[in-house]
Amino acid sequence: MEITLNRHIEITSEVRSGKPRIAGTRITVADVAIMYLRMGQSLEEIAGKYQLSLASVHAAIAFYYDHREEIDQRTAEAKAFAESERPNHPSLLQEKLNAMKDYA
Repeated sequence: MEITLNRHIEITSEVRSGKPRIAGTRITVADVAIMYLRMGQSLEEIAGKYQLSLASVHAAIAFYYDHREEIDQRTAEAKAFAESERPNHPSLLQEKLNAMKDYA
């Protein structure tokens, strides 16, 4: 028996911090899961938008469900880190918008 997820999903430490991703791309399994489950995009839309094979997008979702806890945990940690760093790195756009309000 041949397991074909290996053709579609790869993990390499030097690309996207070792997150599982669609082979040959920088699109992670978590990216696909978020677009599909949280943003409501169909797998066909995701495949078309990023010029991916439908098989690779389905493989990403299958991989996500097989490793859901680990991927969700890593996503939550990344979000928490980004939020904790926000005060140290203010948005330049937000600063400009706030400055414009002062002149209005």
